[in-house]
Amino acid sequence: MQYLPKGYQQDPEETLLGAMFEVAHDEMVIVKDIEMFSLCEHHLLQFFGKVHVAYIPQGKVIGLSKVPRLVDVFARRLQVQERLTTQIAEAIQNAIKPQGVGVVIEARHLCMMMRGVEKQHSSTITSSMLGAFREKQTRDEFLALIRARHAAF
Repeated sequence: MQYLPKGYQQDPEETLLGAMFEVAHDEMVIVKDIEMFSLCEHHLLQFFGKVHVAYIPQGKVIGLSKVPRLVDVFARRLQVQERLTTQIAEAIQNAIKPQGVGVVIEARHLCMMMRGVEKQHSSTITSSMLGAFREKQTRDEFLALIRARHAAF
């Protein structure tokens, strides 16, 4: 039980500060299919799934490996999926001030699968769209790109 909530000992700002780079790039950056495990704060049961993160740089980018590290910082705390989604988006927004940030989480909750309604195949999808991602065209592009499945490299 000490390992699962280790995110409380980690600082999200510190996670990102070590890998921010000045760039002229201003097109969407997406890191998708980031595996995530967290603990439901209500039932202390795991929920797990995939996180998709995008942002449009405005002078700075984050090292690609820092995005999954940031996801883990927040996921390794007692959580609700809705808050987790927002925390990831806001941390990136605050760190590099991009034109916008989009985060989508698709997860399955053991608290719904093992107890209560006992629905084995249900999933929950949450999103947080900030800045340019509130515009329909940008949001639609992001959602289309995370839905696209490509052959293995």
